[in-house]
Amino acid sequence: MADVTRSPATLPDLLPLRRDPAAPAVTFYDGSTGERVELSGTTLANWVAKTAGFLVDEVEVGTRLRIGLPSHWLRPVWLLAAWSVGAVVVDRDAAVGLSGPELVADEPVRLAASLRPLGGPFAEPPAGFVDVAREVPGQPDVFVALDPPAPTSPALDLAAAAPRPVRLDHAGLLAAAPADDARLLLQDADLVTEAIRLVAALSGAGSLVLVVRTEPEAVARIAEQEQARIPTDDPLDSSRP
Repeated sequence: MADVTRSPATLPDLLPLRRDPAAPAVTFYDGSTGERVELSGTTLANWVAKTAGFLVDEVEVGTRLRIGLPSHWLRPVWLLAAWSVGAVVVDRDAAVGLSGPELVADEPVRLAASLRPLGGPFAEPPAGFVDVAREVPGQPDVFVALDPPAPTSPALDLAAAAPRPVRLDHAGLLAAAPADDARLLLQDADLVTEAIRLVAALSGAGSLVLVVRTEPEAVARIAEQEQARIPTDDPLDSSRP
């Protein structure tokens, strides 16, 4: 059972302190394929541990990692895994780049996710890239960092983020994303919005419903079915730290 008397000091503390690990944390809908994936806190933690176990051989605290995925259930996994190993999520000058199926990356270490249903691998190994779906599932279900990040370790360094560049360390991102108990639906969310909403949801008892490639009428139906609210506020407005 989560220790609700503690507050997270760094981002890897979020999942262990989740009040109800069995409750949905991330739900994903793709209107173009009909795919629906729901990750409880426990399942999300399992994916994060496996991904961090894979990443730890490639990065260390402060390594710059570009997550070039669209909104998808794997993107929260990779955000949390990156922070678990102390990597900073960036949009430029990275040492490690993660691409989606378009296979666009120029970093020294190039990773790729097919985004096929159930996190499946590419049908053919992608030339010049490591297929993460072939490497991550075999990793241990528990990850313990030998060199964990500190509250002052950088977490986000996104120069192209709208409406302004975002540079936050672990403590700063936790402060910018106060605990939220709401179930929120995000449609085709950008990386910054998704990262801040994710941290806020995991800090509280909230969860995210990520929807992509879906017509407005269907989005409204999903929001009703999932009992989710579509936020209208900007998570990076000037009222936040």
